[in-house]
Amino acid sequence: MRFCRRILVIVLLITLPTTVALTVRRSGRTAPAVWVTPSAPPPVTIARYGFEDPSPWGDLTPFTGNDARLRRVPHGGGRAVRFPAPCDREPCPRMILRALSRPALNPGRALFSFGATVRLSARNTTDGQNVLQKGYAAEGSQYKLQIDGVAGHPSCVLVGEDSRAIHVVLADVGVADGAWHAITCRRGRDTLTILVDGAPRAAVRIPAELRIDNAMSLNLGGKSAHADNDQFHGAVDDVWISRP
Repeated sequence: MRFCRRILVIVLLITLPTTVALTVRRSGRTAPAVWVTPSAPPPVTIARYGFEDPSPWGDLTPFTGNDARLRRVPHGGGRAVRFPAPCDREPCPRMILRALSRPALNPGRALFSFGATVRLSARNTTDGQNVLQKGYAAEGSQYKLQIDGVAGHPSCVLVGEDSRAIHVVLADVGVADGAWHAITCRRGRDTLTILVDGAPRAAVRIPAELRIDNAMSLNLGGKSAHADNDQFHGAVDDVWISRP
């Protein structure tokens, strides 16, 4: 007597990035499940600035004050932008790069990340230096990457549209050593995490309903080109904002 061998393959297809099991049944026997983890979808880039092109500013507009000069410096095989050094006597040079607000730059309640690669020397630290900023803590919502204090510890800031609470996560390491460091701020569902050179350095809880939506420009290197602008005094490259 001849028997037909039947093979039944059961596959569970889902769209969420989770682990699924594939079970194979042969001739009445069930083989062990094979666990398959689908790869997560790649992040969607909202903005990126690399300063490599002959016209390196793209949709950024330079704003300068007190004879500040735009400078690019070598970084790897490309270029970075150099902001003014600290100044002890006014009028001090000031400079920022600014992009006008657009809907994509306002993440609302969505998960998103932002960051930059920076170089800052120990002699150029100050109380507060803004690397990337959109919005103001006292006027609506905000997200910001800054490097503060003599030790040059980076931190990330979120302020929600419907609350004046300022959420700050401070890295446990400094970056003011004259070397290049990649800093990432990551907004999760209810956490804000800071990463330095790819390693998580600290995290804080944030409200899941926190919403960021403002009409302010995206500023690199400071909050303005006027006095008390929290001027960044190092070099910046590879500025980016992405989702999920």
